[in-house]
Amino acid sequence: MVELIAFDADDTLWHDMPLFQCLVEKFKALLREYQSEELIEKALLETEAKNLKHFGYGVKGFTLSLIETALDLSEGRISPSVIREILELGKEMMGAPVELLPGAKETVEALANKHKLILVTKGDLFHQESKLARSGMGDNFSELEIVASKDSRTYEAILKKFKVRADRFMMVGNSIRSDILPVLALGAYAVHIPYHAEWAHETVQEKQKQKLKLENRYIQIENIGMLLQVAIKIESNHFCAQASEQSEQSAADGQAATP
Repeated sequence: MVELIAFDADDTLWHDMPLFQCLVEKFKALLREYQSEELIEKALLETEAKNLKHFGYGVKGFTLSLIETALDLSEGRISPSVIREILELGKEMMGAPVELLPGAKETVEALANKHKLILVTKGDLFHQESKLARSGMGDNFSELEIVASKDSRTYEAILKKFKVRADRFMMVGNSIRSDILPVLALGAYAVHIPYHAEWAHETVQEKQKQKLKLENRYIQIENIGMLLQVAIKIESNHFCAQASEQSEQSAADGQAATP
């Protein structure tokens, strides 16, 4: 049986990517006099990727990358008033309302009645704690794990911390790179719920996606509301496998006892 279910947060439980996309559009408008929108977006993506090792994920680090990009593209000519506007965009996003994906709250509450749930996400601790509290789902999660990266080491540490075997752990998320591949590598269950938009640094090659079809612990669903049936199916498979093992053992014991 699945003892521990971990959820990603952004774009799995609540919308997040559209907020960043909206912020980027406002940022491009502020820098329009210096560079084309295409070049602004390209430079921002490069700066953000470069800065991940310094600032990590989250709105605060993203805001710093916006400022650095503005300084670079304007060759230092950007005015203090525009820098302040960029800072205000970051603050605005930090306080943006939490919009849950359809069925997220009901599904999490139902699963919390039978399973131990935790939240495993990247980003800023303060901001993620705030979003979880404002989501109204905080009481359903035993713990909030804010991690710098989501790789096999991270998930191994989580399994060790909660004293759970890999085959009794399930991760639910929208990123194949962060939520699916490293979990499958450990022999755990991974449920992929694609989101309509994807971060550039979360993309994987098409051949990696195709290989997922060969993984018997990989499950893709269209929306989070389908997760309850997935959990029931996994429980049923565990029961059948256990019953089969017991039957085989009984048969073996019977043969051994035959003179």
